[in-house]
Amino acid sequence: MWSTDRNTMRAVFYDAWRHFKEQTPLTGVEALIVEALVAHPEYQPLFDDGRPSETIDPTAGSGTNPFLHLGLHIAIAEQIATDRPPGVASEWQRLQGLWQDAHRARHAMMECLEETLWEAQSRGIAPDDSAYIERLRALGTGGRKK
Repeated sequence: MWSTDRNTMRAVFYDAWRHFKEQTPLTGVEALIVEALVAHPEYQPLFDDGRPSETIDPTAGSGTNPFLHLGLHIAIAEQIATDRPPGVASEWQRLQGLWQDAHRARHAMMECLEETLWEAQSRGIAPDDSAYIERLRALGTGGRKK
């Protein structure tokens, strides 16, 4: 999955969905992709034809890039599994318990991650793990509205 070529990266999403539909074993990252796709049926038709297309505009109509959105789901799942940066897993537990909605909690975390990544990219620096964790801690406390 880790490539600099957009079509190669996108092919992993198509392969994961095809493997799921064919009920063949999934790799670790494929399982994460499928979990995110199952939670987002609005994206499934894009993957139903089974092959990536260079001509597809994934944001047409919705304004959301499903590859980016699904990739953020994967990033959050990996962060939770590894507790990287430290504290992210406990924030996940808190948010999931607070809202009783895992998908909502992931989406809120994804917004914090997007903000942290945007900030780093715009400044040309590495993402600030402390700022990210503080954004997560503010969720559900009145510091941020979700």
